[in-house]
This record gives sequence, structure tokens and C-alpha cells, in this order.
Amino acid sequence: MLSAISSFEAPPALSHSKSSFLINPKSITNGNRPSFLSLPAQPASRRLLCAPPAGKFIREDYLVKKKSAAEIQELVKGKRNVPLIIDFYATWCGPCILMAQELETLAVEYENDLEIVKVDTDDEYEFARDMQVRGLPTVYFISPDPNKEAIRTEGLIPLQMMRDIIDNDM
Repeated sequence: MLSAISSFEAPPALSHSKSSFLINPKSITNGNRPSFLSLPAQPASRRLLCAPPAGKFIREDYLVKKKSAAEIQELVKGKRNVPLIIDFYATWCGPCILMAQELETLAVEYENDLEIVKVDTDDEYEFARDMQVRGLPTVYFISPDPNKEAIRTEGLIPLQMMRDIIDNDM
């Protein structure tokens, strides 16, 4: 066992330094590049594991548009005939990405009977704070009837629950 360790020699491009290996710059400038530094001549072609999703809920352009705080306030204060859904999200939030897919599905299902918008909490921090957004995603369901209070949900909620809120409570 000891003889195997003592007979180990570092490759010419690497120099041994106590506990780490460092690249010897002289060997790289001489054209002796280690294999791990070599880049492939052309990228390997990618093979799909499965076909891309296709269906009535998948579209190339997103129907749910990102809006600024001022645009959202205009929508809320303005006269609407349809319910408004405001999705507070962040680009780094995993559940927000899943929620975005569900909201796109709702946008396709309800087409002109519902308006869905998104607010990036990183861009509109003060607005999100004023709306008491503590966790992501946070979704507000606002009825066109000014006498009804808004419904606020926090976290990832199922698609069917959102349908029930839209159909029964709006």
C-alpha cells in the first residue's frame, strides 16, 4: 500500500504542492495542455429524452404580463368588468415558476373573462412591502365588484383551488 503511494507521479502539466495540485503554466505555454483544459472541437449534439410538451395550455408567448406598481394601481382603481389576479413573484423562486405555469393555464382557460398580471418583487420592493407580501408566491384575487374584499393567498396553491376562487368567490 505504501509503495503505491510513493510511486505516484504527477502528470507533466501538474506540479504537486503539499495538499493541492496546481497547473504548471510552463507546460501550457509549450502546447502540452492537460486533457481537462482542452475544449471539444464542437459541442456534442443534444438528444431529447422526451418530446417537448404540446397542448392547448402551452403557448410561445406568455399571456400573463409583468406590470409595474403604477400600472397595477391603475388597474385596481380603474373600472373593470372582469376579476383581476395579481401574482407577486421573484425570478429565483421555484414555487413562483410553478405558479406561473398554472396562471398561464388559467389565462388560456378564462381568456377574456379574467385579467392576470405579475409583479416582480425584486423590481417593485416598496410596492410588495406595502401590499404586505411576506412569502412567495403571493396572489391577490380582486373582484370587479368594489364591495367584495380581495382574497389573498400565499405559497403555491393548486390550479383547481384557483378555479374555485374565481368561479365561486369573484
